[in-house]
Amino acid sequence: MPTPQKSSLHPQNPFNTRYELENLSEVLPELKPFVFVNQYGNQTLDFADPKAVKALNKALLLKHYDLKYWDIPDGYLCPPIPGRADYLFHINSFLQKKRNGVKIKGDMVNCLDIGTGASCIYPIIGHKEFGWKFVGSEFEFKALNSAQNIINNNASLKEAIELRVQQKSKDIFKGIIKKHEFYDVSICNPPFHASAEEAEKGTIRKLKNLKQYKGEKKPILNFGGKSNELWYEGGELKFITNMVVQSKYFSHSVRWFTTLVSKEFNLKKIYEAIKQAGAKDMETIEMVHGNKKSRIVAWTFLVPVKVSKG
Repeated sequence: MPTPQKSSLHPQNPFNTRYELENLSEVLPELKPFVFVNQYGNQTLDFADPKAVKALNKALLLKHYDLKYWDIPDGYLCPPIPGRADYLFHINSFLQKKRNGVKIKGDMVNCLDIGTGASCIYPIIGHKEFGWKFVGSEFEFKALNSAQNIINNNASLKEAIELRVQQKSKDIFKGIIKKHEFYDVSICNPPFHASAEEAEKGTIRKLKNLKQYKGEKKPILNFGGKSNELWYEGGELKFITNMVVQSKYFSHSVRWFTTLVSKEFNLKKIYEAIKQAGAKDMETIEMVHGNKKSRIVAWTFLVPVKVSKG
């Protein structure tokens, strides 16, 4: 019997079905203690438990992408794999659309990942799904070392992913993009809270939705996350508008700049910043994952390339 589809995800997303937890537990036995049968007779996990969430995502990566090793330090952001994959599947469709439907060999696509994080998640998925080559930037040394450790322990990733340290926290592209380099696309999952307090309130809302919050003073982040991963002074809007302003100085180095935008009410000011920067084209891609709605905003300073199918 086929597993029901999660219709809100991109149709090509391999995580478009319910988790086969029994099978995943065989791939990663450490997941099994977290699996239980709920009141409806379905196998599930306690998604408020950070250890369960980490084990699930590790199992998904090992199974779907044939990794030999994946781990992150305690307290670092554990990315929900289906949602991260969805960003890249939408980007892949977007790039193909902009080439009039003409496919391009994966290893000819260069992608810049802003803020790779300890998990190295976007380069892993982008390379394994599409064959893209990646440069990932990271400011925090422990996160950078974690991502590099993942690459070093997976031979299939070594030639495809290069990590670079961002020396200055206020810089996004400067110090990362080298002279004469060109990227087909840049991606970014920006910190979307403006402060630690705001991030904590967001966690409480999430745990209440999971019916797990009982009024603790310090709620546990079920997906983890350090300060630079979850919040930024001025929040998502400030980070993205800074990115837009800085992107114009690398207008000939990246064909499409893209970013996730979590908060819809930020879109108007982001669009204004993109227009003011002098972008030639801009597009918004809507995404839905369960009850969560987000979108990708893409912009370019380059004139469209005419690609012929024949």
